[in-house]
Amino acid sequence: MSENATRRILLGRVVGAFGVRGQVKIESWTEPREAIFRYQPWSLRDAAGRERELSGVRGKPSGKHLIASFPGVEDRDAVEAMVGLEIAVPRSALPPPQPDEYYWVDLEGLRVINADGRDFGTVSHLFSTGANDVLVARGDKDRLIPFIQPDFVTRVDFEAGVVGVDWDPEF
Repeated sequence: MSENATRRILLGRVVGAFGVRGQVKIESWTEPREAIFRYQPWSLRDAAGRERELSGVRGKPSGKHLIASFPGVEDRDAVEAMVGLEIAVPRSALPPPQPDEYYWVDLEGLRVINADGRDFGTVSHLFSTGANDVLVARGDKDRLIPFIQPDFVTRVDFEAGVVGVDWDPEF
């Protein structure tokens, strides 16, 4: 089985209780955020790394969070015990990305090479600033490179395992 088939992808987390009937407030990192309900079963993971599987979750948007109902969870006390749980799914549960789109997790571990052939190390992770996404290349030092194509990220070559960048090594 490939690493992508077994690798778990974080899609969100339980952030609180909503009401007294066991509804759960969820922070979703999918786009659109309601898409989190399409990818089930979920693996709920606590801070100690214990996991349990959950299917049949339903929900809807409410303010900046989603409000969800978990099967078998019917009171606020049960929800309070779930706050902080991470929601993950196997990478294989996600649909293939569109051409010229990438799941961040698929970029992690690729070599980062600039236009002059300088090796910046590997993609550690990516994050969003709101204005744009940022690729973190970890090598002799950490480099924060705006993930703007084709200005700074010039190519992504999964076969070669390389992200090409137009970036000054001194930055």
